[in-house]
Amino acid sequence: MFQSKKILLLGSGELGKEVIIEAQRLGVETIAVDRYEHAPAMQVAHRSYVVDMMDPKEVRRIVENEEPDLIVPEIEAIATAELIQLEKEGFRVIPNARAAQLTMDREGIRRFAAETLQLPTANYEFADTYEEFVQAVHEIGFPCVVKPIMSSSGKGQSVCRTEAEIKESWSLAMEGGRVQKGRVIVEEFIPFDSEITLLTVRAVDGTKFCAPIGHKQKDGDYIESWQPHDMSEEQIREAKRIAQAITDGLDGYGLFGVELFLSKDKVYFSEVSPRPHDTGLVTLVTQNLSEFALHVRAILGFPIPEITFTTPGASRPLKAAEEHSDYTIDGVEQALGVPETQIRVFGKPVATPGRRVAVVLSSSDTVEKARVNAELALDRLKVK
Repeated sequence: MFQSKKILLLGSGELGKEVIIEAQRLGVETIAVDRYEHAPAMQVAHRSYVVDMMDPKEVRRIVENEEPDLIVPEIEAIATAELIQLEKEGFRVIPNARAAQLTMDREGIRRFAAETLQLPTANYEFADTYEEFVQAVHEIGFPCVVKPIMSSSGKGQSVCRTEAEIKESWSLAMEGGRVQKGRVIVEEFIPFDSEITLLTVRAVDGTKFCAPIGHKQKDGDYIESWQPHDMSEEQIREAKRIAQAITDGLDGYGLFGVELFLSKDKVYFSEVSPRPHDTGLVTLVTQNLSEFALHVRAILGFPIPEITFTTPGASRPLKAAEEHSDYTIDGVEQALGVPETQIRVFGKPVATPGRRVAVVLSSSDTVEKARVNAELALDRLKVK
């Protein structure tokens, strides 16, 4: 017998919107929270709140008012110390408050992966000041990757290739960080062949994996993903070993997006998100259960059946080129004319440069055809 649950979603973007939809299909009461009005998940939730989720008093106020069965973080910028306290008081955080705090910033999860779990990662240094940053860059060497310890969609990320680019990389990191703007991570540049997301599900009946998702990034944000990504058996085994280790270390139920770099002779851990992943939007057309359906089933305590890969597919996000307070998306009819192609319009109230406002999803009998179709459909869309 299944008794209906109440889910409080902290962060209400396009990924949260799909989580809410899947939860409601199972009769779950849903509450969406974000820092701005009319966020995508708010448009489909039963109720919503607009608050600063970094304010512990506001987070507590909503949790105590709603008394949810599950608190489900969808973004990193949340008052995680308050989630830890709420968990001690009996509220359930997904996958748990420790995992939410550990993955909130790149320092916590990188140290956990590399130093505690001894997983293969790029060499790294952290810096709080510009002077420390210059020293860290010289210790790591050129080229190196610079990121704020906390940001989203690649904001503030850059590759520093020469001495002349050091100041610009620092400035970009300062502008892109969501909180704790003074701290950055400087990473060794790994000459990888490709990068993947291995969606990993922890549920009551064990850990399961989706087919690997290949993706391309620009300025740290994904611009294309496809499934499956071609990998050797040895690479798949090592990728699963790393994903199992990091998700077991974080513990709890739910779907995790484990990002990995692939080179010819090694698999490197990059990052992990304890929630559905943007590159995993492609699973809406490639699997019997999307990453969102898997996440909801797992957090509700249901077993996960065999994850069936049904067809190759690709995704291409549509991004705004400039700011629009009132925008339209032209070319939808033409884009939908591309074979086996769907579009998800997120419904974000404001478009800003580089912000995702929709995604193209294409399937075909090969990954190559799906990628071509997704690109063709994207070329027919324009934000105005």
